[in-house]
Amino acid sequence: MMQVCVLGNGQLGRMLRQAGEPLGITVYPVGLDAEPQGVPFQHSVITAEIERWPETALTRELARHNAFVNRDVFPIIADRLTQKQLFDKLALATAPWQLLADAAQWPAIFARLGDLAIVKRRTGGYDGRGQWRLRSAETAQLPAACYGECIVEQGINFSGEVSLVGARGRDGSTVFYPLTHNLHQEGILRTSVVFPQADLALQEQAESMLSAIMHELEYVGVMAMECFITPGGLLINELAPRVHNSGHWTQNGASISQFELHLRAILDLPLPPPVVNGASVMVNLIGTDLNYDWLKLPLVRLHWYDKDVRPGRKVGHLNLNDQDTDRLSATLEALTPLLPVEYHSGIQWAQHKLN
Repeated sequence: MMQVCVLGNGQLGRMLRQAGEPLGITVYPVGLDAEPQGVPFQHSVITAEIERWPETALTRELARHNAFVNRDVFPIIADRLTQKQLFDKLALATAPWQLLADAAQWPAIFARLGDLAIVKRRTGGYDGRGQWRLRSAETAQLPAACYGECIVEQGINFSGEVSLVGARGRDGSTVFYPLTHNLHQEGILRTSVVFPQADLALQEQAESMLSAIMHELEYVGVMAMECFITPGGLLINELAPRVHNSGHWTQNGASISQFELHLRAILDLPLPPPVVNGASVMVNLIGTDLNYDWLKLPLVRLHWYDKDVRPGRKVGHLNLNDQDTDRLSATLEALTPLLPVEYHSGIQWAQHKLN
């Protein structure tokens, strides 16, 4: 029997467990504060659903474990400084950036980067937290503790955001899904749209970038790369060394989900390219109560995380997949009144993408 321990027991660990069950793979999502003696990690392959974690009795134990896949990669990607240095080393396009060490640097920063600076904490900070958009008159808003702990990037004028989810096996082989088009609002992913045939030039550029990163790091498993679309091509925004929110559509829209693909890669099981036949839309459910009326629509697949509903919290997602984009768009139209008003612009964006 194959066993996998997942460091972290949120929705990604839960979905990895669900993906393992049909394959006879037992997956144990483990909370960071679990007692090491209660975790069967000695006979398991170890992975993680998070990039960085506090030091606990369990994480100290796992950090020494040879079966912790990508153990030495997580710190590189979890720190935006070393992540950006990796892009520069591999000559991969990313927004112009620098370390923000001192408030005295601001005049030179704006002279170099232009009118808008994006400040990001080196570690932590996601879903729009730990980030600031600043113009030259606004730098006093930045907490003093940020200096030395943040990078600053040029604000990019982009026409869209895409992500590439792919996987690398232990033998160095790689497979990828089509590019996912993403809509973020207030830093949180709201909606994703995917077509079986992506823009070929963008797909090839994205695959070559993510391949270079995974090979350089000797990474094994699923990795996601978020990019901006610009007139000159793709610019890498960020990496996630794990299964990713923008890949959730694969649960119902691909022959192999990103969760199954990750398990296959880390367990050295066959890794064929996933087949994608139709278009997909994923709607994140954020701080919204469960509504079984969604299930009146036959294309809607509900994934509920069993978490307490709180404002701004991801509590589930809806997947819609069909080869007929008109039917998909009509289903989105019928879904609109069943969701709060803050979802409507994201659904309209998805419909526009499908047309």
